[in-house]
Amino acid sequence: MSRAVGAFIAGCAGPCLTESERAFFADANPFGFILFSRNIREPDQLRRLTGSLRDAVGRQAPILIDQEGGRVQRLGPPYWRPWAPALEQVAAAGPAHAARSMYIRARLIAWELNWMGIDVNCAPVADIARPETHPVLRNRCYGERPDDVIACARAVAKGLMDGGVLPVLKHIPGHGRANQDSHLGLPRVKTSWTALEATDFLPFAALAELPFAMTAHIVYDAIDPALPVTVSPKGISLIRRDIGFDGFLMSDDISMKALSGDIASRTRAALRAGCDAVLHCNGEMPEMKAVAEASGVLSQMAKSRAGRALGRRRPPERADIAALEAELASLLGKGGNG
Repeated sequence: MSRAVGAFIAGCAGPCLTESERAFFADANPFGFILFSRNIREPDQLRRLTGSLRDAVGRQAPILIDQEGGRVQRLGPPYWRPWAPALEQVAAAGPAHAARSMYIRARLIAWELNWMGIDVNCAPVADIARPETHPVLRNRCYGERPDDVIACARAVAKGLMDGGVLPVLKHIPGHGRANQDSHLGLPRVKTSWTALEATDFLPFAALAELPFAMTAHIVYDAIDPALPVTVSPKGISLIRRDIGFDGFLMSDDISMKALSGDIASRTRAALRAGCDAVLHCNGEMPEMKAVAEASGVLSQMAKSRAGRALGRRRPPERADIAALEAELASLLGKGGNG
């Protein structure tokens, strides 16, 4: 990263770059890119797109995707495997095999992503499922107890990294108690600090060594009753000091309705609070320009964290994919991974 890198991660509008996008990315030099279903048609097209994004900035910029499985998977049939929601897979595998099944799932996902030029996956989900967890998140979780979530989240992270893909721990410091969809509004959690520390924070502390993490757009009364964590200095301080995460910290999508104010003010607030970069997903050019202007470039500390995170990229380890598929099908019983 010899030239100054923007403190934001950008989306793009469609399956190939427009000339205006190419020129904008070349000038703004975002830290990385994130892909969605609108960007994906078939493998050759996707490989061209990931190559074009990196060519635009002249470096091996990280390219992210949300490929959790279940409802949140941007790659799907007919070219890529379908996956059940994580909570369903964990239940099917049972306590003895849940973590192993999630490792194999992540390893197979990484195998597919790596071939497409995608090197960062926004997983594992370390939030704890609860009765009140909003349906937009609940079946994406790995369990209802901290120890179960830790085991499966650690397995997912290892599976991704063994497959040459870096994981993003989310949604730090914990989204499981939210009973509102943060895409549409601002959740508020009134649980005491003592209870949060004994439950919700535990998986994130256990996985604090991971290279990347993504914040939760949630107000926790026990942390900062005035601001959601993403834009709260107190919230980011908790992530750094109490949870112990010292990797590269990105916001969740800065366009989500949980946050207030215009896109530029949200961007500045997240970076002032202590996020290393903001994530902007919708690919709309006017918003991207506002984010780029408001975010400026990576701070020296963010640049250092980025270097450490990206320094953990490795080629995928050799794996017998057919054997892994067969093992997973056996662990899950008849019906395999679908």
